[in-house]
Amino acid sequence: MIRLLFAFLLLAATSARAQEDTAQFGLGAERMLVRSTTDIAIIRPVLERFATQNPDLAIIYEQWGSNALFQHSRTACKTGEGAADAVFSSAIQQMVWLVNSACAYRYSSAETQALPAARRWRDELWGITTEPAVIVYNKDRLQDEDVPRDRFALLDAMRTRPDLLRGRVATYDIGASGLGYLFAYGDSLEATTFGSLIEGFARIDAVATCCSARIIDEVAQGRFLIAYNVLGSYVASANAPGVGVILPEDYTLVLSRAYMIPQQAQNKRAATLLLDFLLSAEAQKLLVDVGLVARLDEAETGLTPSARRFIPLSPALLVALDQNRRAGLFKLWNEAFNIETAR
Repeated sequence: MIRLLFAFLLLAATSARAQEDTAQFGLGAERMLVRSTTDIAIIRPVLERFATQNPDLAIIYEQWGSNALFQHSRTACKTGEGAADAVFSSAIQQMVWLVNSACAYRYSSAETQALPAARRWRDELWGITTEPAVIVYNKDRLQDEDVPRDRFALLDAMRTRPDLLRGRVATYDIGASGLGYLFAYGDSLEATTFGSLIEGFARIDAVATCCSARIIDEVAQGRFLIAYNVLGSYVASANAPGVGVILPEDYTLVLSRAYMIPQQAQNKRAATLLLDFLLSAEAQKLLVDVGLVARLDEAETGLTPSARRFIPLSPALLVALDQNRRAGLFKLWNEAFNIETAR
């Protein structure tokens, strides 16, 4: 009994440390727990609308880092304790792993069946958003002619202007960010530029650091002039008029943030209600407004269909979690980057 109590307290303490923020939407008697990597400030208008439509619910929303959320969800799946009612993450390779490990509840509705095949897997994982990986830059410190419109231009800038860019190019720390790892893995499949990018980042002492909001803020302040592979939705939601956005013209990675209902969820009914709402026309418009659904029309963005690299929800993403593949990518990354710890 004492051993079980100690294990529970340890799990509770770990969970408390892992949560970045919490919020409640609605005051109903029926409780629903959502764990997500999506910032509360971004998702708030969407959940407020859902709560208004479902006054019987009290939605407890916990904001987590992707790696911590993945580990907690794995433990809950294995032990049957402490599961959320819904898990919603941008690190979609981790979500595919959970589904493949029989951690997810199967559900089908008109809304889920209307999704493209690349955004629905086994009726257990659903892609809710449309979010590109972008290059961001400080509009006040870089002239238009110095802004890289694709990776080839970024490589050229790092080669010809190392003094300008030394220590002033940033991206995600793939050890701290499951999303950052996913984008790095996606880049590694593009043999024409990946090796050269790694060499270029190493040559100018590029920085790998934490968190979309922090990176965008430090670009706005001018500490970084360029940030690479930043999730575009966070730029769209940030109040940062001095930050410019480029959808790389050679190719732009696009992900759809994944939603799963854990097999051990206590309130599966509420979780399916939220899923169908998120896929509804009303919620998709709200997601456009908060930047989580990007319009990628060529006329508006200049991005050709052939340059869009949609990352499908599929077993192929399990390769990204292969131990040998991860070890090789981490070795390259750690040798190339100045890794900053979260402050």
